[in-house]
This record gives sequence, C-alpha cells and structure tokens, in this order.
Amino acid sequence: MSTKIIYFRIRDKLEKAEFSTDETSDEVRDLFRSAADAHPHDIVKLYNSRDCLINISPHLESNTPIDPYKLVIVATSVDSLVEEVGGDFRSIEDRLQALEMAVLIEKGGVPDSIRHVRNQVDLLRTKIENIEHLSWIGLSKEVNGTHKPHTKSPSTITQPLTNNNWKKQVSPHHKHEQECENVFSHFHKLSHMEMKPEVRERLESVDFNNWQWKEFEMLSLIKHMYLDLNFLKTFNIPNSIFHRWLCEIYSNYNRVPFHNFKHCFMVTQMMYGLIKQLKLHTVFTQIELFSLLTSAICHDLDHPGYNNSYQINAQTELAVRYNDASPLENHHCCVAFRILAKDDCNILKHVSDDTFKSIRSSMIRCILATDMAKHNEILQTFQNMLPNFDFKNQSHRNQLMMILIKCADISNECRPMEVAEPWIDCLLQEFFNQSDLEKREGLPVSPFMDRDKVNKNSSQVNFIRFVLLPLFDSLADLYPTVQEPIITPLQNALEYYERLTISSSQNNLPPHKLSNGTT
Repeated sequence: MSTKIIYFRIRDKLEKAEFSTDETSDEVRDLFRSAADAHPHDIVKLYNSRDCLINISPHLESNTPIDPYKLVIVATSVDSLVEEVGGDFRSIEDRLQALEMAVLIEKGGVPDSIRHVRNQVDLLRTKIENIEHLSWIGLSKEVNGTHKPHTKSPSTITQPLTNNNWKKQVSPHHKHEQECENVFSHFHKLSHMEMKPEVRERLESVDFNNWQWKEFEMLSLIKHMYLDLNFLKTFNIPNSIFHRWLCEIYSNYNRVPFHNFKHCFMVTQMMYGLIKQLKLHTVFTQIELFSLLTSAICHDLDHPGYNNSYQINAQTELAVRYNDASPLENHHCCVAFRILAKDDCNILKHVSDDTFKSIRSSMIRCILATDMAKHNEILQTFQNMLPNFDFKNQSHRNQLMMILIKCADISNECRPMEVAEPWIDCLLQEFFNQSDLEKREGLPVSPFMDRDKVNKNSSQVNFIRFVLLPLFDSLADLYPTVQEPIITPLQNALEYYERLTISSSQNNLPPHKLSNGTT
C-alpha cells in the first residue's frame, strides 16, 4: 500500500492532503470536503494550475507546494436543500401562494410577515436554480455511481431545427408547466382587482422597486400599463387573448440569473415610466407607443443566459441561422412573432395589414437595437441628429425609439442602490456562468465575465461613465426633465463605486467577485 500527498489551495490557504492509493474515490472526495469544511452534500471542484477541472480520485497526480491545485465549493446539492425544507419545494411554494392569494383577496394586501417568508422562499429557489445550472455545466455528471463525460452544451444545437425540438435544445432553463399554471392562476384572480392609486403612481416612477413584487403581480402591473395607455381599446384586443398572450410571454422567459421575466418587467416598467414622465404621447402615435412597450416586453424572449459572443464562438444553431449577426436579438424577435402567430395569443388579429406591418417593423428595429454591439453606432447617429432634431421626421423618431429602448434595457443603475445592486449580482452570476462554460469548452473567455478577473466596483465605474451617462445625457439634450430622476442617481452611483474602488486600492483588497453569493 502506497500513500499520495496532494497540495491544494482553499480560500487562498495552502493545505496538504495525504491518502492511500487503495482508498475509494468517495473516500478521497470526503477528505477534500473535510479540508474545505464542506457539507457532505456540497459540490466541490478541483482545478489544476491551468484552471482545468480535474477529477477528485485516488488517481490524482502528485504535485508540490509550488504548483498546488485549487479546491472550490461551488454549491450545495439540490437533494440536501430539499431535505432542509422538509419536503417537495414546489408544494411549499404552492401552499405559500395560496396563503398569499387568500390574504390578498380578504385583506386587500399582504402583511410584512408573509412577505418576509416569501423572500426567504425566493432566495432558496434562486439557490436551487443556480445549483441546477452548475450541475449542468460541469464537465462530468455522476450517474449510477459512475462519471459520464459531458462534452457539449445543450445550447450548441447540432441537429435540424423543428418546432418540436426547439425548446428542448435552445436552453435547459425553461419553466416547468406546473409553475407557469400556478402563476397564471394567481394572475387571473388578481387581474380583476382594482389597483390602488399609490401603486399606479409608483408604477409610473423610474425608481420602481421590483423586489417587492411577485411574478403574477408583475403580469397584473403590465396589464395595467396597457389599459392605462388605452392599447386594448385602440387595437381592439379581447381581454382573454391579451391574458393568454401575457402568459405565453411569461412562459417564454427562462430561469436564468439575469435575462429572466423580472428583467423583462423592469425594462417594460422603465419604458412605461419614460412614456409617462416624458409625455411621449404628445409626439408619438399610438402605434409607436404600442411598439415601444411591446418591444420592451419581448426584447429578451427565450434568452439562454449566454450572450452573442458565446453563440458565435460556440457556433450554436442561433449563430449559424443568423450568420453571426445579432443572433440573440434576431431570436427574440422570432419568438415574439411566433407567439403572435398563435390564434389565441394574437393581440394584433383585429388590426389592419398596414398597422401590423408598421408595428412589426418598429418592434424588429427596437429589439435589434438592444444588441450592445450596435451601441456606439446608434448613439452616434442620434447625437448627430440632436442639433436639428425634428419630431416630424420619421427617421428621427425611429432613432429616438431605439434610444428609448436602449435606455430602458440598461437602466438598473438609474434606480436606488437597494434596487440596482442585486441586479448587478444577478448579471455577474450570469457572466460567470458563461465564462466558466467558455473555459470548459475551450472557447475564448470574455474578459469582463471572468470571475477571476472581474472587479465589480471598477467595472461599474467604467459602465456608468462610458456607457450609461453618455446615453442618458444625450436623451437629456432632448428631454432635460430626465436630469433629476435619472442622471442625478447615475452620477451618485458613479461616485459611490469610485469611492469603493479607491478604498479597495488603498487597502489592497481583492476584487469583488461573485460565486453563488457575494464575497
């Protein structure tokens, strides 16, 4: 019997493990879990000096303290979390939703105590979803006690595209049917209730806090926007079809960290806020306003959580289909009009052909404008128009519509810090998921997504200074009223992250990184 000594780092501390070569793989993994102070059900991963994932087993190659492995706890297994909550997680959610609805209907509001329970359940759901994602992107997956290689991402579609296999292949994060039905049921009940004046007022504000609202409530808030802007009457949209369309939109947003239905709602809410705050009804037609709000709702439909750079480098079906030209944005447009092609979801079935063509053209233009690769081109064109901007000029109006949806799409930092900062962490989680996958697939790693290189504070400084402020400053040249509610909060956020960057530099603190939580 021989022994093996392995050196590794855990939380920047050098450790040494010694075990006999005749021990089982489970025994060796338990040894490393013990060294990491991990729960028996925790998922631990070991990386070599090239940041490649390696199998924890008795066959590990011996190393030296000069070239140690890196041990990381990435998540807790789903099974152990279910044990913690004492049963089926969805049944707990169902019972909580039933309680919320009963109290809401009887009392007209949900008390803070129930909201607190809901927040805890939502946090647990997020944790489970991130774990399911991490287990999917791992290089190997334990099946019946053995390890089966996992060599290709489900996002990389290689077989012919059909209506039947599209959803199964584009993304592994689609919502469960029962989950959607629960949300739809609560939405239908809530949609008949009168909205309080203070909620209406808050909904028109650009500092709206999404974290206080459930998804079925967000659907009801979106319906209010369409009613308030008189879209259902103007375009002769039956209530039942509008409900079905909204539910289909909801079900086509995936369970990914950032580009999910809550992000869809926040972009839609900001667009609604801009329409109200800037009084856009005085310069835009109903068709243009409808196109703006509907584009906001549809702008990230079926987003898989991996950006255009990944799609193109991995040569996914989307990249091949759209010839590397804004593959995601083209896909979002495609899904939006696939939904409208369903008779029971077609909110435009009663409009004229010319109206439909106008709306379709505007929506495609707006959704394609959300590709950040086009940011500088769109902004520069708009800035060139500003000295002689003419609201009667259709090309000027089209350019303004693109600027408006771009503003709504990346507006989180315009909101209060308690609203904006959780969104930053959600985005970082999605970035890190992508860079982890890029490393595993041997693809170019997006530099601003690498968890080992991203500095949250300095990246926010650069994003606000070089992207957000020039964009919103240009809008302010045309609409000076955005200065106080939008640009001032942006400037405050910039100063906040600049102070944090300076403080971190002075104290030699490591970059702010995120890995299933903030460290």
